[in-house]
Amino acid sequence: MEWRNRKVAVVGLGVSNRAAIRYLRRRGAHVVGFDQKSEASLGETAQKLREMDVELVLGPDYLSRLDERWDAVFLTPGMPKDKPELDALRQSGVPLLSEIGLVFKLCRAPIVGVTGSSGKTTTTTLIGEMLKSGNRPVYVGGNIGVPLVETVEDIPPDAWVVMELSSFQLEMLDKSPHVAVVTNVTPNHLDVHPSMEAYIDAKRRIYRFQGPSDVAVFNLDDPITAAMAEEAPGRVMGFSRGGRPAAGTWIDDGQIIVQTGPDRGPGAVLRTDELKLLGEHNLENVLAATAVAAACGIEREAIRRVASGFAGVPHRLELVGEWGGVRYYNDSIATSPARAAAGIRAFRQPIVLIAGGYDKRLPFDELVQAAAGRVRVMILLGATAGKIEAAVREHEAQTGAAGPELVRADSLEAAVRAARERARPGEVVLLSPACASYDMFANFEERGRRFREIVRALGSEDTGDWAIPAAGPA
Repeated sequence: MEWRNRKVAVVGLGVSNRAAIRYLRRRGAHVVGFDQKSEASLGETAQKLREMDVELVLGPDYLSRLDERWDAVFLTPGMPKDKPELDALRQSGVPLLSEIGLVFKLCRAPIVGVTGSSGKTTTTTLIGEMLKSGNRPVYVGGNIGVPLVETVEDIPPDAWVVMELSSFQLEMLDKSPHVAVVTNVTPNHLDVHPSMEAYIDAKRRIYRFQGPSDVAVFNLDDPITAAMAEEAPGRVMGFSRGGRPAAGTWIDDGQIIVQTGPDRGPGAVLRTDELKLLGEHNLENVLAATAVAAACGIEREAIRRVASGFAGVPHRLELVGEWGGVRYYNDSIATSPARAAAGIRAFRQPIVLIAGGYDKRLPFDELVQAAAGRVRVMILLGATAGKIEAAVREHEAQTGAAGPELVRADSLEAAVRAARERARPGEVVLLSPACASYDMFANFEERGRRFREIVRALGSEDTGDWAIPAAGPA
């Protein structure tokens, strides 16, 4: 689209839409920004947008100004797409667009897209690092890092673009990446998606528009993603901890094996005990990234070098420090029960778990089942504390087995102090909330940073054997 003198509404003033606004203004579009926040809440963001001659429509009734006069409307990814105001725009023929959709339309290089209920960021980052071992430029973005819309036109056709894609971003796409990866699908974001089926349908869009020359990589140990593999229109590769796909990656006698096609022989990449990452879920992430890198022509030795040296991404089972024989881990990324359950299963030591937060209307059964016999103390905070406690009590009633000691805390700092008081030498204090952070923090990163600050401040109060790791998980 030629943007000069076009009237464009940008709904939601988060990071990706602010990048879209900068792109549009540089091309001469007249932009109006819409957001339910007040100007005071937006703070510096509002000031910077006004300096760019962007009109702002703010407050609870911000959508009432959306009408058919717009040449295009850009929507923020996490916004429910079934609002009546948006239906009216569709009926009027106004294009509803997204920053990520614009990137897909403008990008000349092949895109590797990664989605899933968990593991997206780690897998995306691993793929990016593995592809950098080749001889082509690599750009990483999407749902992580810097939005690509402002630089996409400068990306050369011979590059690789690796993008993490959320369900919210996917539901507005009408184009699939050249290489699609689905790490897993478990209940998530049901406070925004109207149903689990709608959530799964959004994930399907990552491969739905592929052609025969495209590649789709699926977790064959997950029943939902294994079913997706049966309907993908392109070349399918799988990864599995327990089986052996015709093409893809698997485990054999403690080694990661890769085979890019049924007509090519398998080859060992590395031993699983060479990995620094904790947990079976991270093993799956390495399997997925290895399959993609091999399909993109990266040599096995380069894949091994990256995989064995990768220490993880912040807020994902990140070792914050150790005090009195107790290790403190930040797994703030665990915004769903399934993700928290995976974090719990990564440890053999008894756990003092900090959980709770914003209610995404997800069941906590999987969290409670994973905690049984592993979590000795569960410290609950936030809006979901009562729901998690009820799930623990229900599990106790059903099994007849005593569950973890339950403790309530009214803040993250109080939760960490309670954990420190109760943790014993040889145990783990784990922040793995199973919930989003919106009731107490802006996002999971802010929550994780605050946890790190609190833990290290408590450690500095004592002159004993407090240690902080140099970097990454241990």
